[in-house]
Amino acid sequence: MERLERKLVNQMAEVPLSGTRTTLSQWFQRFTVRLSHLLFQQGFLFLVIGFLLGRALILTKMTPFALPFFAAVYLLRRDKLGFVFIALFAGSLTVSFYTSLFIVASIVMFLIFYRLFFWIDALPKRLPVVVFFSSIFAKMGMIYVWDHEWTLYEGMTMFIEAGLASILTLIFLQCVPLFDHQKYKQTLKPEEVISFVILISSMLTGMVGWSVYALSLEHVASRYLLLLFAFVAGATVGSTVGVVTGLILSLANVSNLYQMSLLAFAGLLGGLLKEGRKLGVSFGLIVATLLITLYSQGMADIVPNIVESLFAVLLFLMTPQSLTSKMAKYVPGTVEHTNEQQQYVRKIRDVTAQRVEQFSHVFQALSKSFSSYGVLTHEEEEEREIDYFLSDVAAKTCQTCFKKDQCWLNHFDKTYDYMKKIMQETSENDQMTNAKLLREWNKHCVKANKVVQIIEKDVSFYKANKKLKQQMKESRRLVAEQLLGVSQVMEDFAKEIQKERENYYVQEEQILHALQQFGVDVNDVEIYSLDKGSVDIEMVIPYCDGRGECEKLIAPMLSDILGETIIVKKEDCSVYPNGDCRVAFSSSKAFVIDTGVAYVAKGGGFISGDSYAMMEIGGGKYALAISDGMGNGERAHYESKETLKLLQKILQSGIEERIAIKSINSILALRTTEEIFSTLDLAIVDLQNATTKFLKVGSSPSFIKRGSNVMKIESSNLPIGIITGVEFEMIEEQLKAGDLLIMMSDGIFDGVSHIENHDVWMKRKIKELKTNDPQEVSELLLEEVIRVNGGEIEDDMTIVVARIKHNTPKWAVIPAYQYMK
Repeated sequence: MERLERKLVNQMAEVPLSGTRTTLSQWFQRFTVRLSHLLFQQGFLFLVIGFLLGRALILTKMTPFALPFFAAVYLLRRDKLGFVFIALFAGSLTVSFYTSLFIVASIVMFLIFYRLFFWIDALPKRLPVVVFFSSIFAKMGMIYVWDHEWTLYEGMTMFIEAGLASILTLIFLQCVPLFDHQKYKQTLKPEEVISFVILISSMLTGMVGWSVYALSLEHVASRYLLLLFAFVAGATVGSTVGVVTGLILSLANVSNLYQMSLLAFAGLLGGLLKEGRKLGVSFGLIVATLLITLYSQGMADIVPNIVESLFAVLLFLMTPQSLTSKMAKYVPGTVEHTNEQQQYVRKIRDVTAQRVEQFSHVFQALSKSFSSYGVLTHEEEEEREIDYFLSDVAAKTCQTCFKKDQCWLNHFDKTYDYMKKIMQETSENDQMTNAKLLREWNKHCVKANKVVQIIEKDVSFYKANKKLKQQMKESRRLVAEQLLGVSQVMEDFAKEIQKERENYYVQEEQILHALQQFGVDVNDVEIYSLDKGSVDIEMVIPYCDGRGECEKLIAPMLSDILGETIIVKKEDCSVYPNGDCRVAFSSSKAFVIDTGVAYVAKGGGFISGDSYAMMEIGGGKYALAISDGMGNGERAHYESKETLKLLQKILQSGIEERIAIKSINSILALRTTEEIFSTLDLAIVDLQNATTKFLKVGSSPSFIKRGSNVMKIESSNLPIGIITGVEFEMIEEQLKAGDLLIMMSDGIFDGVSHIENHDVWMKRKIKELKTNDPQEVSELLLEEVIRVNGGEIEDDMTIVVARIKHNTPKWAVIPAYQYMK
């Protein structure tokens, strides 16, 4: 027997407690799901609400709750109308037969008047009117049938009851959708929260008269409701719920008038003590109960009120955390609601980023598809085209020849080589001019002249077809490069979307404290980024009357705090003295560029074939470009201007520079068959480190002047549009503060015709300059070229000069670390 007991004890000891807890948790979750299904989907919640509202009275006589609830359900949830009618009728029977008869009469009148007031198209507007007249006529009928006499008091209560019913209809219209199982998870608006509280308070009036051991259930339920809302939403909502609930309970029973003060004070105290969690909110209710009861009721009723509050506190402490957290998600202003909204926004952000990334992969796949022209090399494809051409010629000439077998079976290589040479000769010269080849071919072929004629006739179609195929290849390559560029931009965009804003609460408080300790009045600080070189801070300050506090005080202090130069990026000042100004601060670039330009058209004309552009392309980069359209005049100006316009649009879209140039080259090569092309001289300067990328496409050399040294930047790329599918060479140079970057068109570089070595001459002229001002440098060099050339302007001339210099802040840094302690 002892062995058996020991064995049972050991087996019980081996039972895992975690499994028991999991079973209990699963059972509770299953019970919750079934209860939710029963209440919301099956509609039994409407039975409970209808029963209590059928019992609810105001001033022991008026019943304004039943008809509005029936009307709201009739409009929004007509499938549950039977439940609601039965519940209202059953609840009213527990009060009196007169009450149940009035509710039935008012519902019948509602169904009649709802049809009569069809001329009011908007149903939400029709419903309060129908409820008002239904209540009036039902009460008139009850007075006529039941009392047989009219009094002024009866008339006044009749209109008051009808007015309350009409107002409650609008309130219940906002509450009924909350009980829909498909919509109850939506975020509640503030007015919906108040309407919901009014509905619950109206239900509590249906509990008036219910007591357990001399404890009023409506008091316990109302205080429990108050504790929930004060704990979930804080003092504001807690006191509001207390006022609304106490007011409705006091209307139901005049002896409960002090409950409004008790509940309002308890909601305020409980909300203020919310940081103490459930015990803090419960303590607020106990304190409010003691104070209000002693003040209004005296010592006689203090014990029942304390016991009722203690029962409410007990129910509140037994309420699971999951329920309060779930409630908090639907109440605006709570931390849980904010987290829920942020989670929703985060989810939308991730879905958007994922969709953009998917599109990026699609464009990348399309780019690979367009860039793959086939498995054959260029030479193999050329041989195959020649085979097709010669096969077609042989079909037209040799198919009916009696020597076909001898030529193509016995001497295939010799025949093929002869016809191939004839085709190549004809393709180069448009006709057969090689007399030796013709003599040899005449000896070999009995239809030599006919074959030559057919080849001369069809070779033009062959050349046209070859050119068309080449254009199609170039079009495919252009599309592939564009798709690849778009794919890269979208991929970068997806990464930017997924970058979540960091929380800088501590840094915001430190900056706010430092500025206020220094004496600068700042209302709010919002930090969006503290990354080096891309700081983004916004502040709200009082109206400064144009004194420049942001630029003179705040920006220098931020520069000291963050260890880099901060400037005012944007300032939106208030238009009236008592308003606020919103200011945005950002990182200052390490370098700035001063530019100058000088240009003149050929012969002193008005339209130059050269175009230039100086533009910011985002990402802290600055671009300078010169484009020279081939030739002069309006058409050359159009070509160069169009090149720069395309360049600007593509670069500002975020596509990499090399792909941008190749795209422009392909576009200009495909859009016209005329021999009009453009050069492009492009320099992109990174304003954070002065690293500069040069891309020269058929352009003249550029020069960098650093002190007394002059360096030349040149490349051997052909002009845009001449050769398709060419790879452009990009040159990278590290510039320094004080450097002069000089870019020029060929009219400047080759403008002096009698100079043999233009490089040496231009370097010498740049070295002899006594000024570093970009505008003066450009004008002096242009004037020197024209003067040396005897005043003649033989070509369009354009020169762009840029000077790199450190970005020196206007105001000195103000030490602020001592104020951050």
